[in-house]
Amino acid sequence: MVSTDDVKRALAALATRTDTATRPYAAVIDEADAARADLRRAAGFVEAVGLDRLDAAVAEADRAGDGDLADRGREALEAYRRYRTVAAGGDDRSDRAGTNPPDGPGTPKSDTGQSATR
Repeated sequence: MVSTDDVKRALAALATRTDTATRPYAAVIDEADAARADLRRAAGFVEAVGLDRLDAAVAEADRAGDGDLADRGREALEAYRRYRTVAAGGDDRSDRAGTNPPDGPGTPKSDTGQSATR
């Protein structure tokens, strides 16, 4: 569950812009991109703003010819979708710890006499 404070912070970042030249779609993408660095902030963004609004902001950035901003928005959107997939247990990567041990020698345990080629 996302805290009320996280939702308020996400909404405030979008509503209280000091740069009036910033278009609303740019504020959405900027906040989505910045929120990825903190899981709680990211959850607050998704709950308060939503991925549909982020998707619409990316489309607006494309229409406005702001390719760099649209690219950042697409990267953020893809990251949020990956977060959802992992949170839902749909991560099908085989390289998770303990599920796909590396080939070759391991690390011997010094006090057991175990060899690296075990």
